[in-house]
Amino acid sequence: MIQQKLVSIVVPLFNEEESLVPLTEWIQKVMSKHQLDYEVLLIDDGSKDGSWNVIESICSDNKNIKAIKFLRNYGKSAALNVGFEEVKGDVIITMDADLQDSPEEVPELVDMIRQDGFDLVSGWKKKRYDPKFSKNLPSKVYNWAARKISGIQLHDFNCGLKAYHYNVIKNIEVYGEMHRYIPVIAKNAGFANIGEKVVSHQARKFGVTKFGYERFINGFLDLLSLSFIGKFGKRPMHFFGAIGFLSTLSGFFILGYLAFSKIMWSIENIDDRPLFFLGMLLVIVGIQLFIAGFLAELIIRNSTERNNYKIDKTLL
Repeated sequence: MIQQKLVSIVVPLFNEEESLVPLTEWIQKVMSKHQLDYEVLLIDDGSKDGSWNVIESICSDNKNIKAIKFLRNYGKSAALNVGFEEVKGDVIITMDADLQDSPEEVPELVDMIRQDGFDLVSGWKKKRYDPKFSKNLPSKVYNWAARKISGIQLHDFNCGLKAYHYNVIKNIEVYGEMHRYIPVIAKNAGFANIGEKVVSHQARKFGVTKFGYERFINGFLDLLSLSFIGKFGKRPMHFFGAIGFLSTLSGFFILGYLAFSKIMWSIENIDDRPLFFLGMLLVIVGIQLFIAGFLAELIIRNSTERNNYKIDKTLL
């Protein structure tokens, strides 16, 4: 149940034992300074180092901090989705555990949700301390493509520092690797009042990044998937059926033309002509697309919960 004037901070983490104490102390300092009631939910995504031991110590010292540990590594989207299910605050903040996101930004993000009425506010790391060619340049290309396809004018879709109204996180589902596109998911769910705030970016102090180059390919594929789902997720027959209808109609038109030609002009061996095979192919493909549309309609009407994660331990 929602608790008004409570800020919930969700922190997904994987092998971040060195950064957890300074991060939680930093959060506590900022929240106390601004007199904000808060809870922190640390989601240990199956860490293999000593992260959970550190978390247990932190939770015993600060009752505002809670934690969940996955049995194995599921990914950032899974951690966020489980965190969203547990939080109770009217404003939810997400940030990474590597100290590259500054808790000093939290009070202003909270005000943008509570006072300015935004559904979601995304951070923009305008000045970054990442390698230029391996991260910054690909990130610019990726964000340009995301803006063009989604229609959402954000500069930094993948920034981990974001703020949400309670209603947003309780009405969206984050799965696979869709954490990059939560603003797109929120927009598709009807939450279109999306803002942006320039935030400071800190250089990584401990460990190494957990994301490789494949995130750019996966991210682009996820964006195409979300774009399709946003338009046709609830009505797949409109997509497959339309293409199937045009394909079948074109095939029948070609076959009708060949049949007319044979009858009127006595053309022989029309079944040896490439146009005949094209017509047959279009009819077959069109029928298959119709079938795909019907199956998709049946699936979405009988789908069950897709997110089922094995939780090892909890400190709630």
